[in-house]
Amino acid sequence: MKFSQLIIEWYQENKRMLPWRDTTDPYKIWLSEIILQQTRVAQGLPYYLCFVKTFPTVHALAKAKEQEVLRLWQGLGYYSRARNLHRCAKMIVDDFKGKFPNNFKELQQLIGVGPYTAAAIASVAFRESVAVVDGNVFRVLARVFGIDIDIASNEGRNFFFAKANELISQEHPDVFNQAMMEFGATWCTPKNPRCEECIFKKTCIAYKTGTVALLPVKEKKTKVTRRYLNYIIIERKKKIAMKRREGKGIWQGLFDFYTVETKKAQKAAKIIEGDPLLKSLKPKALKTFPPIKHILSHQLLSIQFVWMKLDDKNSFSLDGLKFYSQMEVKNLPKPIVISRFLEDEKFITKA
Repeated sequence: MKFSQLIIEWYQENKRMLPWRDTTDPYKIWLSEIILQQTRVAQGLPYYLCFVKTFPTVHALAKAKEQEVLRLWQGLGYYSRARNLHRCAKMIVDDFKGKFPNNFKELQQLIGVGPYTAAAIASVAFRESVAVVDGNVFRVLARVFGIDIDIASNEGRNFFFAKANELISQEHPDVFNQAMMEFGATWCTPKNPRCEECIFKKTCIAYKTGTVALLPVKEKKTKVTRRYLNYIIIERKKKIAMKRREGKGIWQGLFDFYTVETKKAQKAAKIIEGDPLLKSLKPKALKTFPPIKHILSHQLLSIQFVWMKLDDKNSFSLDGLKFYSQMEVKNLPKPIVISRFLEDEKFITKA
């Protein structure tokens, strides 16, 4: 039996029932793919449902304010995806009259849409025979065919893309692509794959040679940077001061507090003493919290929260910082680490 036929039959019997699999609407397919990049289905599903409910069409998303989009995205991380999602919706409405391009090549003109996302939209929405190659597909192909080329290299990406397109079903490219991703996500998993029950058990080269745990090969290693952030929460008249992050960065467009970054962990008293603004505030109450760790893709953050309560008559002001009430703070888009802290301290209620 052909590879494509075998995996499609497996998919028909084992697929999870997910809302984006019941549509050929390119908007919903695009939305699901952007949300699920670097995100597990269980985590991404409620976000997808919330976005579809709030912005049922690409026109609705294009009309939204960036702050609304970031607020709905809060907790998913990789916030550049949300900003590109919003920019792309505007591009589709303004430059493409509200309609998605209907082929793999033209879809890649869209902001934030690379070969993987373009292939997903083209194959599922428009039935174009072009293969989707993501981490799941790399893993399946590498193991079944014993391919040890580095998937992080240009040679590897090109080789796997060509191999997937050699195998894809011409009649059902949409089902084939979804089957490949589903098989890698639920069966041929990174750890503890279900080899003994696998449909490719008799032909899988990695299984035969005992190299399942070694494939796929990925040589490039990401350097992790350690940073020490000290968030100073300045309270006055039951409001707290926050600012919108400008410029480029992981949390661009989100709101956080007055921040002092240090080269190593420091006590709050030393931080305040060394910062002219904080030293001048003379808070009537000060509370520090144990540092917490927050892991990002390329960064390990050590975060210390320091809560400073000012006298109501304190006329403190600083460009970029504004005082917000509890309800206003709740509605601002924030890094999830800040949102959880404020919820734990009962300053805002859980969403």
